[in-house]
Amino acid sequence: MATGNDAEPARRARATRSAGLLPLVIGVASAAALTGAAYFTVDSASCGAPAQYIRHDSHVELVGGCVDGSNLPATRGPATGGVVHGNYNP
Repeated sequence: MATGNDAEPARRARATRSAGLLPLVIGVASAAALTGAAYFTVDSASCGAPAQYIRHDSHVELVGGCVDGSNLPATRGPATGGVVHGNYNP
């Protein structure tokens, strides 16, 4: 015959499982929301053509995409400390 003490561990285990389920549901829901927001952001970006890498003789060039090179700030070149690398073409 079951006493009141025998029923308590089953009830405690059931409460522990349901308490562990809530953080899982919250985590999955937040991951789904962030994935949806990222998809919407990428889908609504208005790029004319996707970027692609083109290999030339000694270097690789990124052609196309949303960033225009004329919009980027001018640079002085790489700061190599006086060392000129063989694959650097100004």
